[in-house]
This record gives sequence, structure tokens and C-alpha cells, in this order.
Amino acid sequence: MWRTKLCQPVRTIFTKTPSPPPRHHYHRYQRPLIPLSVSLAKTVTCIRTRDSHSYSSSILNEQTFHFDSSSSLVAHCITSASSADPQVVVDWNDAVSCSEVGDGANGSLEEEEEDPRTNIPVKAYFFSTSVDLRSLVAQNRQNFIPPTSRMTNYVVLKFGTLSNPSGLLSSLSQGTGAGISGSDCCFMVVFQYGSIVLFNVSEPEVDGYLKIVERHASGLLPEMRKDEYEVIEKPTLSTWMQGGLDHIMLQFLNIDGIRIIGSVLGQSIALDYYVRQVDGMVAEFTDINRGMEKTGTFTMESKKLFQLVGKANSNLADVILKLGLFERSDIAWKDAKYAQIWEYLRDEFELTQRFASLDFKLKFVEHNIRFLQEILQNRKSDFLEWLIIILISAEILISLYDLFQRTASTLH
Repeated sequence: MWRTKLCQPVRTIFTKTPSPPPRHHYHRYQRPLIPLSVSLAKTVTCIRTRDSHSYSSSILNEQTFHFDSSSSLVAHCITSASSADPQVVVDWNDAVSCSEVGDGANGSLEEEEEDPRTNIPVKAYFFSTSVDLRSLVAQNRQNFIPPTSRMTNYVVLKFGTLSNPSGLLSSLSQGTGAGISGSDCCFMVVFQYGSIVLFNVSEPEVDGYLKIVERHASGLLPEMRKDEYEVIEKPTLSTWMQGGLDHIMLQFLNIDGIRIIGSVLGQSIALDYYVRQVDGMVAEFTDINRGMEKTGTFTMESKKLFQLVGKANSNLADVILKLGLFERSDIAWKDAKYAQIWEYLRDEFELTQRFASLDFKLKFVEHNIRFLQEILQNRKSDFLEWLIIILISAEILISLYDLFQRTASTLH
């Protein structure tokens, strides 16, 4: 046991200092270097004792524990008293420990290397109902990428330069997986039904690419539809693909991947347009039904009704035939990896569920059309019946008039 005679009061201060303090009026006890933690093996216990001696003193004890070359823990014990105060015995006993002391300023920190990945923005647009692909390819022959499947309702155009162009067209069966990362190459997938999907195109450059297609488009829409997605290339990915919120992660992205992703995004953005068209028809029939509920009749002309019939039928035909919503891509048929991407994206964008909702709304529209057609047909039948009645009545009146004229001439 260490015993030190001090005078009360006792105050202990623990501080950290990067360098040793001055060496005057104190005692310094060096301890072995401790790498990450230290234990203070002594506590202070104050015991009052009486002594006949009178004295006045001031003591400063400092105990320093070093952790490394730049950090230390300093314990200051400062006491002062007069001769009238009782003496205090301070005992340092093994009791309390202090662990994990140190600022770690120069400690070794492990840095995790980030996995190499490339974010490729994907933007989908729908601004027309038809695009002439032949004229588009004719004017952009140098950018045209020949198709690898029998699908003829879209074309792929490449803009910019590639560090390894042949790598993008290589077969996966040969184990080559060159992507578009590390280059300024941009891809544009144009569909016959009016969708455009851009890969690796920045926002300021979008208008320039859209104008290329606009020259060959017909049926321009007053409002352009837009959707955004993201493809992440990660060569160290343990699996071929991994889905996420508004993105898909692939080991690499090549031409076949661009075709698969572009086809699903093009169908999704176009389907959104047709869904909104059908929603407009549903809202119009809802207003008609509410008016009939209040007045008991409606004032729609047969021409307007026939226009709605044609619009509903054309929307359904466009979704099934032009979009090819239920046609599986040839690339997905040939390679299971791309079939996995195709199925995942269809589930991600809920194409089947959205078409089911569209079909249900079209059935509602069809039901209302039949009901209104029956009313219009009944109106026409009533008109014809009244016309026949009027004609028969007129004939009867004419016959009566002729009979009256003959009777009058006989009497005379």
C-alpha cells in the first residue's frame, strides 16, 4: 500500500495532453507504454487523523500514463491546508479501472475499398403514337446496330465512341462481358409505337436525341410522358443480377441487356399513356351517369358515342398488338440470364397488373357504351314508331276527307 500524507481538501483532475507539462514543483512517475487502454490501479481514500504538529504545505503530484507517441493521461492531485486543519491520509488502493482511454488520433484505421461500380442513367420517353423506323435508320445508318433477334418493332442506335466496340457485341457464351462503363457511348432504343429509351445520356443532351426521332414521328402528343431508371454495373457482384429501388445491378451491361431493359421500359411508359387515356374515358362516362342520375336522361349524340367506341377499341388493340405486351423477347428465350432480367423488370414495373387494371376499365367503358347504345337505339325506335303513327294518322285523315268529298257530291 502506498501512503502519502496530504492536507485536505483533495482534488483529482484527469486530463489529456499531447506533450509533457513543465518539470518544476512536481514529481513524475513514468509508466510502461500501453497501446489502447490503461487501468488506474489506485483509488484515493481519505482518512482523518489528528497530529500535534503544525505545518503549512502545498503539494502537487502528477501521474502520467502514456498510450502512444502523441496522447497521454495525466492525473493531478492538488492539496493545500493550514496548520489548524486536521491531517488527512490518502491511501491508493486497487479498486477502479479505466479502459479504452485514448483519443485515437494516430490510431490505425482500416479503410474498406469500395467495390468498383458504374451508374448508368436510363430515361424513357413517350411523345408520339408512331415512328417510321425505316426512315430513321436510313438517316442514321452509321449509328445503327444490327438486330440480333426477329423483333422488328424497335431499333438501337449508338452515339459516341467505345473503347472496345467489339466487346459489346461479343457472346456471353464466350465469357466476355464488356460493358459501356468507362466510355462516352450513348444508346437510344426507338420503338415503332412511339417510345424512346436513352442509356447513359445526361439531362442537357436529351432534347438533341429526341429531335432526331421527332423528324420521323407522327401523332405527336401535347404532353410528353417521362420515366427514369438506373442500371448499375458491378463486376464483383456475386450473382448475375440484383434488383433494388428504382435500379437494377448487373455484372455488366451489353447490347442484349440494353435491348431487354429498353423493351420493358418502353412498354411501361407507353402503357402509362394508354392507361391515362382510358382513365379519361372512365371519367367522362362517370359524369354522364351522374347526369342521368339527376335528370333521368342524357343528351349525348350518337356520333360522340361512336367516337368513344372507336377510341376504346383502338387503345386495346394498340396495347395488345403494337406494344407486344404479352410477347416474350427472343433474347430472353435464348439466354436464361436475360430471361431473369426480363421477368424481374416486368414484375418491377407491374406490367401484368397494370394491363389487368386497364382491361377492367375498358370493360367498364364497354358496359357503359352498350347501355348508352341501347338507349340511343330505343330513342331511334321510338322516333320511327311515332313517325309511322303520324303517317298512318295522316292517311286516315286523307281517306276521311276523300270520303266526305264524295258524300257531299252525291247529295248535290
